[in-house]
Amino acid sequence: MRIVLGVEYDGHAFSGWQWQVGVRTVQDCLEKALSKLSNEKIRVFTAGRTDTGVHALEQVVHFDTKAIRDRRAWVMGVNSYLPDDIRVVWMKEAVEGFHARYSAVARYYRYRILNREMKSALQRQQMTWFYYPLDVEKMQKAANSLVGEHDFSSFRAQGCQSKSPKRFMHYIRVGRLGDEVFIDIIANAFVHHMVRNIAGVLMAIGSGKNPVSWTEELLEIKDRKQGGVTAASDGLYLAGVYYPEKFEIPTHALFEVLPEGVKRFDDYNEKNKS
Repeated sequence: MRIVLGVEYDGHAFSGWQWQVGVRTVQDCLEKALSKLSNEKIRVFTAGRTDTGVHALEQVVHFDTKAIRDRRAWVMGVNSYLPDDIRVVWMKEAVEGFHARYSAVARYYRYRILNREMKSALQRQQMTWFYYPLDVEKMQKAANSLVGEHDFSSFRAQGCQSKSPKRFMHYIRVGRLGDEVFIDIIANAFVHHMVRNIAGVLMAIGSGKNPVSWTEELLEIKDRKQGGVTAASDGLYLAGVYYPEKFEIPTHALFEVLPEGVKRFDDYNEKNKS
């Protein structure tokens, strides 16, 4: 049986998602908990690996098992073995052919910025603090240049192992809620540090350090060394993963970020193929 889980976690105390020797990772904690519950060795596959300090509102994973448990047992049971900074939120049996990574059509990330004079006592590890006032309208104008298929070399970590720097960005929105500025990004996939590098560029533009045209210039020059500062991991969240309807994957991602009238992401993906 293949089981699919929706998982949330606070990433600040983890050395990223992927299992590594001698450090605390989300994958290691989740596999140990599932192995205890099922009484067999479990390996999980994820929609996307997150880096050190990065959070997840809705990570999607799958695993294969011979154990028979009902929905409540899988959710409540595994949570009883997990640390407090990881929670399984939902589970379902996978539709034939489903794979958490390879079946995904897009990933949605949210970057959160506390934009005020003082740091937060309560969310110091859940938001990135930026002192200088940010002009959200300028940031949005600059961000619009990133929509579509581009070579994101200027927004790619130098150690990125992806075979190609090209990605298709479906959507990007910059908004403000009081002292919080957020950046919502949906793309078919992301190169290493892509969201954090985009956030760093947009903050530089929003604070007046660089012009609105800087994003277009960076796309043209394809040089990470010219791309400015990589924003901190504290404010980055994997907010949702989108799959074709046939897989019947539940999602609580913030669908209001999608353009009006778009109810399912695969419709949006199909519409924008050209």
